[in-house]
Amino acid sequence: MELKVSIGTQSFAFLRENHCFFIDKTGFIQEWWENRDAVTLITRPQRFGKTLNLSMLECFFSNRYAKRGDLFEGLSIWEKEEYRNLQGAYPVIFLSFANVKGMTYQDARDGIIRAVFGAFRDHDDLFLGRDADKAQREYYGALENYVSNPSKDRFLPDDFVTGALHELTVYLHRHYGKRALLFLDEYDTPLQEAYVKGYWKELVALVRSMFNAAFKTNPSMERGILTGITRVSRESVFSDLNNLTVITTTSEKYRTQFGFVQEEVWDALELFGIHQEKENVKAWYDGFTFGSQKDIYNPWSITGFLEERLYKPYWANSSSNSLVSNLIRQGNPQTKMMMEDLLAGKTLKMELDEEIIFDQLGKKPGAVWSMLLAAGYLKVTDKAFCQETGIFTYGLQLTNREVAVMFRDMIKGWFSDEDVPYNEFVRALLLGDTKAMNRYMNRVALETFSFFDTGKRPSKDLRPERFYHGFVLGLIVELAGRYRILSNRESGFGRYDVMLEPLGQSDMAFVLEFKVFDPDEEETLADTLKAAHLQMEKKAYDTELAARGILGSRIRHYGFAFVGKTVLIG
Repeated sequence: MELKVSIGTQSFAFLRENHCFFIDKTGFIQEWWENRDAVTLITRPQRFGKTLNLSMLECFFSNRYAKRGDLFEGLSIWEKEEYRNLQGAYPVIFLSFANVKGMTYQDARDGIIRAVFGAFRDHDDLFLGRDADKAQREYYGALENYVSNPSKDRFLPDDFVTGALHELTVYLHRHYGKRALLFLDEYDTPLQEAYVKGYWKELVALVRSMFNAAFKTNPSMERGILTGITRVSRESVFSDLNNLTVITTTSEKYRTQFGFVQEEVWDALELFGIHQEKENVKAWYDGFTFGSQKDIYNPWSITGFLEERLYKPYWANSSSNSLVSNLIRQGNPQTKMMMEDLLAGKTLKMELDEEIIFDQLGKKPGAVWSMLLAAGYLKVTDKAFCQETGIFTYGLQLTNREVAVMFRDMIKGWFSDEDVPYNEFVRALLLGDTKAMNRYMNRVALETFSFFDTGKRPSKDLRPERFYHGFVLGLIVELAGRYRILSNRESGFGRYDVMLEPLGQSDMAFVLEFKVFDPDEEETLADTLKAAHLQMEKKAYDTELAARGILGSRIRHYGFAFVGKTVLIG
């Protein structure tokens, strides 16, 4: 029978029943079971097999799949006789918050209730069968009525909502005489949405109470697993869960159980008769690191490539990048400068706290990079431990070519509005058309100043800096391969703002200086422009270009004078 590649399927049973391509990760069953941790939180980037692995656990342990050992025949776990006796032996609750993405707190609360009711419905025989007592029927009925009734008058008190999963474990324990396994997938999706949409505090209070009731010293729960992208801070969500084991991307546990290791990818390419593509596949999709395990590939990208045989950013295009885009776009100039370095292939040295505190993403140094690491956009190249401070310093790079392409497309998107003629400005810059540059730049600035400074407390002083560093990122992706673009680097006796060093022998080089109008020292923007040129001359910003053999006749200097949203270039 021909092996099929099923794109996006997250059901273990479907893949096995339909003879679809599947890389054996049943070692996760044994590793997790033998670790005996009461509650495990596993964080991995999107599309790394978290849902499929939980589906696999459900098929293995759930009594709803009793006598379905056929699903595991030929896989490593089925070679172990002692584990065959565990197949189908436990009541299992498996639910996901992946679709809880409400615009408001009430939307998110409703989404959580729907997800919880889905778990109840999986076991509706307990509540609708002849053995169900009145209390069980009423509990189930209250959830069903709420979910199926669109009326605004419907109501479920918070304690009912937060205690529902706990109640379900109690009913299962009582009915089967065995404690339940509780699997919650994508636990942090509604929390990320709450941060972006502005109802973080309300949702955290609800989720914290639910997790405490379901996972903390619950005598009807055998063990539990939560999966997500981020490790949300213990103080915000897991404050009372002292039985929680946290597995992040830097942990050693389960380091090979999510994502494909290189040997598995090579075997897959051989299986599909395209082994000659190994080096290109590696360049595009390799680069993830979990614990000490390097050369990990995203399953979504590999299955996409096996199906289409095209090189493109499968995984990055499948992810929701809005939070990442906002964090970089609205970040301070230092954030944008570090992004410039990453796009240039450089390594950042950074102290990181792997606990994501959403309220500090725009404030705490390094928080944005912790988020990017957790989301899979950065990889750890090395780490060093300081004995005196007890802090790890990490080397960070963009994960691979796929991620670099995603970021370049994202930055292009910042300038893609038809009212922002960014490409025309770049062409005018290269042609030396100052008149067109002024016309275009004033439109660009008018449309994008607020775009790059849309935090809760925009700062007038930082607006030009936020804008021009965003502008530089746009230059980098627009002129990649033709220029080396640098910003805020030392040359001569100071730091220039922007330098465009041509990679070819015929293009002009450019030095750009951005200056804000100072009413105490200047009467007009023309004075500000003169001050910018005087600074470029006095500080000898051409020194770096001259050292690279670029003559002065090939160097153009442009000052950008700002007042409000008005720009004068010359």
